[in-house]
Amino acid sequence: MEGSTATMQRREVPMNHLFDGGALNVYDQQVANLSAGAPGPDLLGKSAQFFQQATEERIKYELKNSSFLFQYGPSIGTTEFRKSLASFLADGYRSEVNMSDLVQTSGATNGLHLILSTLVDLAGVIFVDEYTYMIALETIAQFNTMKIVPVPLDEDGPNIATLQALIDQHRFEPTKGKLFWGVYYTMPTFHNPTGIVFSEAKCQQLIKLARATDILIACDDVYNLLHYADPDAPPPKRLFARDIADLGRVEGWRGNVISNGSFSKILSPGIRLGWMECPPRCVEAFRNSGVLMSGGAANNYTGGVVATLIQMGLARRQLDHYRANYAARLGAMAETLQAHLPAGCSFRKPNGGYFVWIRFPSHIDCAEFNRYCLEKYRVSAIPGVRFSFAKEARHFLRLTFAFHEPDYLRRSVRTLCEAASEYLEIAASTA
Repeated sequence: MEGSTATMQRREVPMNHLFDGGALNVYDQQVANLSAGAPGPDLLGKSAQFFQQATEERIKYELKNSSFLFQYGPSIGTTEFRKSLASFLADGYRSEVNMSDLVQTSGATNGLHLILSTLVDLAGVIFVDEYTYMIALETIAQFNTMKIVPVPLDEDGPNIATLQALIDQHRFEPTKGKLFWGVYYTMPTFHNPTGIVFSEAKCQQLIKLARATDILIACDDVYNLLHYADPDAPPPKRLFARDIADLGRVEGWRGNVISNGSFSKILSPGIRLGWMECPPRCVEAFRNSGVLMSGGAANNYTGGVVATLIQMGLARRQLDHYRANYAARLGAMAETLQAHLPAGCSFRKPNGGYFVWIRFPSHIDCAEFNRYCLEKYRVSAIPGVRFSFAKEARHFLRLTFAFHEPDYLRRSVRTLCEAASEYLEIAASTA
């Protein structure tokens, strides 16, 4: 196949970070970019200090103990890393986490890729929420023999009756060697982009449905520890905990939920480290994965440093630092929206996560509105259509509060609200 002239030539774009090299560079702030789902530089500076301490301590240990950290690691991660991680998560979740359920990854996207490539039939069906994380859609689409099927999303989780009907419509027997014919990819806790938390009833119905049809529920659980309503209370119970509780108790139990987590939002995205909590049959599939065995664990070195970070109590301090700052930033964004968002637009303040999901009147195309904001007001967010496989959600807009400090958010969000008021007036006058 012939490539275009552009793809047949070398191309180098100078970049220091993911957001570099364009008009929406969130660091230079020439545009008020309210789309970056990442910690800001003020927060990452504290993380860098903690990593310096942990790295120095870890290297001293390695020099005295055969430098095992610099060897190939076990396919699912070292015992030390998984034991330290289990302790850290149990403390954060306020519930049991068993180290034997944990598989080390290089982040949640790597976890999703491992799930699709290792566990799922190549002709598999991937059910996704009608609004979902846009880059997950791009990741799934790279498995071009798999089929993506959107599921309607209610205010407390997926529409179970529709999901059941879609499963019945698409179900088949998986190829030998693959555990699952289908996957439901979702975010039950502080959903991206909507911010909702699935209800107790929906969680129980999902587990019942997954067991009956033997699909896998792959939970993108990267925001679970970022809860702000009551810092002293436990976060919402994760779906995996509800499923794994029946191990050894319910006849015929096999395990149908994976919790796919990451340190990107709670330590640093640059360290590329995460984990999956899995039922035993999935752990064994990953343990025997050629990719993980040949690679020697995902990011083994960083796993060792993070284990030391946890043992020194620094990981918990960084998580607390993030939570306090994210809560203040959410408060600044929500207060500004409540005061200045024009009539006809609405939002719900989430209790955790990174995002605020704004509903505009149904006749407003937020992709066009976002272009208007960028050109006239130098402020930008992400239109809802980016989060929809069916290219719907045109009258929604997602804002991110994690990156910028509160005063900057107040100014930028107020500007966005002024733009929205003006844009709605223009739309009304031309209707």
